[in-house]
Amino acid sequence: MTTVLARSALLLLIFLLAGCGGREVREPRDGAGRPLDPSRIEVPEPRPEPRARYGNHSPYTVLGRTYHVLPSARGYRERGLASWYGSKFHGRPTSSGEPFDMYRVSAAHKTLPLPTWVEVTNLDNGRTLTIRVNDRGPFKDGRIIDLSYAAAVLLDVVDSGTARVEVRAIDQAELPVDTIGSPRELPVLIQAGAFSNERTAEGVARQLRQADIDRVRVERDRVDGRTFWRVRIGPLRDAARAEALSRRIAGMGLGPPVYVYP
Repeated sequence: MTTVLARSALLLLIFLLAGCGGREVREPRDGAGRPLDPSRIEVPEPRPEPRARYGNHSPYTVLGRTYHVLPSARGYRERGLASWYGSKFHGRPTSSGEPFDMYRVSAAHKTLPLPTWVEVTNLDNGRTLTIRVNDRGPFKDGRIIDLSYAAAVLLDVVDSGTARVEVRAIDQAELPVDTIGSPRELPVLIQAGAFSNERTAEGVARQLRQADIDRVRVERDRVDGRTFWRVRIGPLRDAARAEALSRRIAGMGLGPPVYVYP
């Protein structure tokens, strides 16, 4: 019982001080879940984004060490070890408040602003991947970035557990304004967010309705035994309207929306 209480207290401390969503320090090899076909993993397109509401508190302390979030990602480039995380944290909130999906490309970093788009190169095999950083970690010496399982598959880090990498932040100025782009087909739903907490999802839906956005709904979904609430708008049958609405939602500080095809 004492061990359980101590562990719970540690997780709570990490969450409160670092905004890490209850994450803990991981071993190099985490649960991989179902096998992934690299050709079927969707790689997100970089886009300009406002800072996340959560996860950017600075300074913060984890396991006795204090970290300072960088005021800007501009010019950041570093070499070191990458590790990865998977099923132990699948569905749990990340530091930015978004649910962690091990089957999507993302990453954790100790000091980059959330979110930040980075280019990660595996120095052992030359593979390069563009990744969105939306979480905090890894909190082990020598490791500079923690990859999601999907990102680790694409960079060929799963079997080794760690790899030598170079991480380069992509400057917002490098990103075109229209990276939200057009839907591939119509009709389309716009997903403003997916949350592990129903109250949070309802709050986002209420914010959208108060902004005079109609046809907003919250849908309950189950993924690998975990429950999510997805905030969606539509369906929309006009591509220009879908693009304009996507940019408007991104400008509200809710993060980049995604297109979902019914």
